[in-house]
Amino acid sequence: MRRRAFLSLPLARAAFAAGKGQTLPIEGVRYADPATEFPVERLTDPKFSSYWSNPYARSIAKKGVFFLFSSDRGEGLQAYRYELRNGEIKQLTEAKALRSETLNILPDDRTFAYVDGRSVYLASFSGLREREVYQIPEGWEMGDGFSVSGDGIYSVLVEKQGSKTRLRLIGMLKGNATTLVEHDGVLAHPQTRPRRASVLYQRDDQLCLVNYDGQNNIQLAKIAPSPGAAIWSPDGRTVQYLDPKASMREVTPDTRQDKLITATSQFGNMSRNVDGSVFVAASKSKAQPYVLLMVRAVKRELAVCEHRASEPAKVTPVFSPTSQRIYFQSDRDGKPAIYSIVVDKFIEKTESES
Repeated sequence: MRRRAFLSLPLARAAFAAGKGQTLPIEGVRYADPATEFPVERLTDPKFSSYWSNPYARSIAKKGVFFLFSSDRGEGLQAYRYELRNGEIKQLTEAKALRSETLNILPDDRTFAYVDGRSVYLASFSGLREREVYQIPEGWEMGDGFSVSGDGIYSVLVEKQGSKTRLRLIGMLKGNATTLVEHDGVLAHPQTRPRRASVLYQRDDQLCLVNYDGQNNIQLAKIAPSPGAAIWSPDGRTVQYLDPKASMREVTPDTRQDKLITATSQFGNMSRNVDGSVFVAASKSKAQPYVLLMVRAVKRELAVCEHRASEPAKVTPVFSPTSQRIYFQSDRDGKPAIYSIVVDKFIEKTESES
């Protein structure tokens, strides 16, 4: 028996060897949440580190049939596709220095973008062929934040050089790039505006907006900086954000009108569902480390499960396109893993994004 076990070791290692296109076995485990007793599913094995993208990234397909995440289960950190119908995991990249938070599915659901070291890549899901779109110039390196516009034509990247940072607008077809903003301090987490040619971004502890041509660079509000500190409304008219007291507020860039939505119970990163009627957030409270729903119409919070993450800022909860499921990241069972909880009893089904 010992000899058989010894001989089987190379096969066991091969099951998790690096390889673009390799399909891995199902890893999902269901359990009842200790606090709420709602059923939660851990989708990835915590023996490996698995990471969700930034909350403003598009990492779930339009119809919710698959999502992207990154993991170190292969040779280094790689991108993977998780099929929700059968739980299969497929390796998509053989990157040398993948930035886990940069995975973005493009609007056609056929291609995805990511940053590997100093380069922005586009890759197809079908053949997994990648193309370098843009390379960060010498003397600069990747900063905090990368996103793709809703039409897939542009991406926005943060580059840094010492204490200096800048926003770069990149054409995804030809790789042409222009500098929108340069700042002696921290620029982070850019998000293109829906239906308009401008970019929302964080500058130190301020929320700012700039046009694609670098003009009309304005300051909107003071925030609690984090990847999920702010998000556009579906129509791009307003921005919902978390102020330094963790209250949720809304600002209209065109008029500068700013109003309180509601006080929150220590919201950290937040995101919204497709129609903006419900928000999901991770609490920063150590006593009550919950994933929380907040229905905007009634301004009432509901704890759906515990996240128990050592760093609540990395929980990054997001909705599926139909609002029937929430995904989040936590290291509660060891290394960071991807979790999911169905919330169809609390939220009406929404149409998938167009």
